[in-house]
Amino acid sequence: MLIMHRDKLINWSILILLSLIWGSSFILMKKGLRSFDSIQIASLRIFISYLFLMPLAIANIRKINRDNLSSLIIIGLIGNALPAFLYPFAQRRIDSSVAGMLNALTPLFTLLAGLVLYGRKVRWSQVTGIVIGLTGAAGLLYRDSFSFDSLGLCIVLATFFYGISSNQVTLIKNINGAVITSLAFFLIGPLAGLSLLISDFGPALQTENWLQNLGFISILSIFGSGIAVGLFNILILRTSPVFASSVTYLAPIVSTLWGFADGENITLFMIISVICILAGVYLTIKQKKHV
Repeated sequence: MLIMHRDKLINWSILILLSLIWGSSFILMKKGLRSFDSIQIASLRIFISYLFLMPLAIANIRKINRDNLSSLIIIGLIGNALPAFLYPFAQRRIDSSVAGMLNALTPLFTLLAGLVLYGRKVRWSQVTGIVIGLTGAAGLLYRDSFSFDSLGLCIVLATFFYGISSNQVTLIKNINGAVITSLAFFLIGPLAGLSLLISDFGPALQTENWLQNLGFISILSIFGSGIAVGLFNILILRTSPVFASSVTYLAPIVSTLWGFADGENITLFMIISVICILAGVYLTIKQKKHV
């Protein structure tokens, strides 16, 4: 009983820490965009994380084999590289607070990807949760004249990619979450390095406070990717993909507070929309009661 209580405490501690880190990542991307374009931010984020995790990856390089190579590539490309490009691309026009709110769709897409792509079973209440959550997301994307912000759909797509990656992590056996993260970045890091080599940093270096903004990207890389993704994969293996994805319960609160502090406009309609998303998440992760 004591061990079970300790395990729950560890799981929830990791969840709260992830919420603080990832909830802060959107404001860091916003700061980075003041000097660098979205492709540069994504490439820097991946490459810095690659360098940070390289010692762990090299120490475990022999663990890459035919059974897990495809999973590591999927986790690296779909779970890390593509979202790293999609988020700053969307935040060129979308506030960091809204990006954080939309990120709350991750548990819904984790469940949906598990159902459609991995053959996992779901309950009708979870299907209802998906519908309610997507309705809330549509509300966040709403603009005047019943038009939708297309860039916001980039974040929705990124959360779907996260859902695929979360399910894929569970297929890797005998490797812990931190090592999975390091090996995934080891496979995609050189591509980010190549992107940086051909990128034109001239305009970025002419902007005010570019070095400070590079510092924000570095913090995003080390904590938001290198450390947080490792913790996330550890949490998946300790619990389940859907529970781990429920980090998005708390992350929108953190991102909204950062956005408010940075002068972003938070409307009542946005709050109602994110409540719908969180209600949907609740229905997807709540445990079935046994009679």
